[in-house]
Amino acid sequence: MADKQKFAFDKTNFILLAIGMGVVILGFILMTGPSSTATHFESDIFSVRRIKVAPLVSLAGFLFMIYGVLRRPKTDK
Repeated sequence: MADKQKFAFDKTNFILLAIGMGVVILGFILMTGPSSTATHFESDIFSVRRIKVAPLVSLAGFLFMIYGVLRRPKTDK
């Protein structure tokens, strides 16, 4: 049986990383939308959702993932 002190992450770290990855994926999904073609200009590429909200959501997800990596597991002493 492996000693718990040998693992760098515990269950909470993995949960935080998964939540952060989900938020990043949500941010990238918010960035999607119709694209412009050579004959038709789509003005939706300048929407607030695609230019401001989605990058901030993705940034928050990345910061959450960094916290998940840097968080130290609690030791039982």
